[in-house]
Amino acid sequence: MNRDSLAPFVQDRRAWLFLLSSVLALVLGFVAIPDQQAIVFVSKAGFWFVLLAFAIFLHALWQTWADEIRELCWRTVDWTSVAFVGVGGVILLVHETFGFKIVMDEIMLLGTSMSMHLDKTVLTPMRGSDIQGTFVILDGMLDKRPLFFPFLVSLLHDLTGYRPANVFILNSALTFVFLGLVNATGRLLAGRVAGWLGVALFAGLPLLAHNATGGGFELLNLVMIVTTMLLGARYVEKMDTASLTAFCFSALLLAQVRYESVIWLLPVALLVLWVWFREGRAMLGWPVIFAPLLMIHYPLQHRIFDLRVSAWELGSKPGATTPFALSYVPDNISHALNYFFGKAAEQPNSLVLSLCGCLAVPFFALLVVKRLRSLATESPTGVATTFFAIGFAVQFALLMSYFFGQFDNIVIRRLSLPTQLGMVVAVLAVVPQFSKPAVVRGLLVIAVFGLLARSVPSMAAHAYSQEYLPGKETAWRREFMAGQPRRDYLVIDNDSILWIAHKISATPVLQAKGPRRAALIFLMRNRAFADIFVFQRFNIDPDTGSKTLRDGDDLGLDFVLETFREERLQTLTLTRLSRLKEIKDGAVSLTEPDAVVHVVAKDRAEIEKARQAYLENFVKMLP
Repeated sequence: MNRDSLAPFVQDRRAWLFLLSSVLALVLGFVAIPDQQAIVFVSKAGFWFVLLAFAIFLHALWQTWADEIRELCWRTVDWTSVAFVGVGGVILLVHETFGFKIVMDEIMLLGTSMSMHLDKTVLTPMRGSDIQGTFVILDGMLDKRPLFFPFLVSLLHDLTGYRPANVFILNSALTFVFLGLVNATGRLLAGRVAGWLGVALFAGLPLLAHNATGGGFELLNLVMIVTTMLLGARYVEKMDTASLTAFCFSALLLAQVRYESVIWLLPVALLVLWVWFREGRAMLGWPVIFAPLLMIHYPLQHRIFDLRVSAWELGSKPGATTPFALSYVPDNISHALNYFFGKAAEQPNSLVLSLCGCLAVPFFALLVVKRLRSLATESPTGVATTFFAIGFAVQFALLMSYFFGQFDNIVIRRLSLPTQLGMVVAVLAVVPQFSKPAVVRGLLVIAVFGLLARSVPSMAAHAYSQEYLPGKETAWRREFMAGQPRRDYLVIDNDSILWIAHKISATPVLQAKGPRRAALIFLMRNRAFADIFVFQRFNIDPDTGSKTLRDGDDLGLDFVLETFREERLQTLTLTRLSRLKEIKDGAVSLTEPDAVVHVVAKDRAEIEKARQAYLENFVKMLP
């Protein structure tokens, strides 16, 4: 690089505007806005930032693909590939039960989508209640999870009405989109049969089925990684502002799916710079110039990790003192191998994918090094996969240095999905190096055989998910909700967000026996709810059979409970829903209606005034 090669960029006013926009975004995101104001800003403006970025992305997609879409004819469609994708998607969806699989993540995302739908704010509802037939969010907090997934769910709510099940509809649709994108990637890299191979490898991955039928953001993360990579190839091919805008805004949205997804901005930036220097000019449209300003809410939201030490969840692993360290790598590598090659009953893995991927990755690394020396002669898809190989490597290295990066952990193993996507990309990139077409056909036969012989039985049994009690308890609660003819009841439960997200009034145990105790007494005396239920879990001593309440579930002796429903969802545990009968102070009941006869005023204005006063007090007393 010399002064002459930089001259076109120095003289380009749009390049200077982009630089100015980037600096301004960095100042606003990291320096200028104080912590508390940052949280308020994100909660009020976050939805609109994502909406604008999404609208620009869709417009850019149309601009870059409009001609191909207009020329599309059903006779030219590869219906065999469509059938492969369709069958693969059905296999992934039919064997698992739809439900919330990783409870805290998925319920928090659903709650955020609820507030985005109801009032376009970014809040996870902590208090909510039905007030005269309308469910109202009374209080909430900004969650640490990025915004793109709950934003898409909120759009579904806007179009079809609020339903918690919309999250499953979105992930089901994304499953077919993802397999279609994998098929397109394989086809571009190694031909038609390679596309089928990619679909077969992922259709045989039980972990993908587990997440496809859940309420998390893993499918969207995979879709956006592949979409961004393919749009990178499109940009290398077209080298125009429309394809660059689609590529950059796809990366911007990808960075807002998972915490670590911001990593993918690195290969995107490297690919863009490579094209610019190869062409000797910067191709910048106005949306890309101001794109950095549409990301300022991301670092502002990340302030949560500074304000709430618990956001890193270091307490979930004893002995962990820092989120990332090289000392975690050896242990995490062993856990990763245990996941990739573990038994089907213990891990939702695919031996075919693991074996093929682990064999292909070293050769793919050599291929990347070779391509970096002659990128200008490579195909657009080859260039894109070369740069994105850097992203896959950095993402895997980051997770291996993460304090909780154990791929064989029931909560963490979903984090391995991008790594397994990288393994499949490695297989598809290496296959063309074999001159004989029989190689890819043979791999396809092996992948289909592995799917039928191992993966389908594993998905059907899904023994690998039975040890996760919170997921089973969430499904048990949702069954209870579905069976209630009325929804005007209150639930005391430490997972209160689950109930609120289903438009049922709820409050945590700590609030019920602490600051909201007087409010509960008021509500019970006034019969504000048809029923009040309490959710609790008991741990059972294997020697004595005695039951002990889980920490945090005990309301105390003043709360008189009557068992309503209970079930042993896992060995040595008992899950129970009880009806709250009354609250006492010693031997005195505090929840009996007032025995004093109150005279109702005859004047309608006085009645209305009293009603308004009662309603205002009622809202204040809601849990």
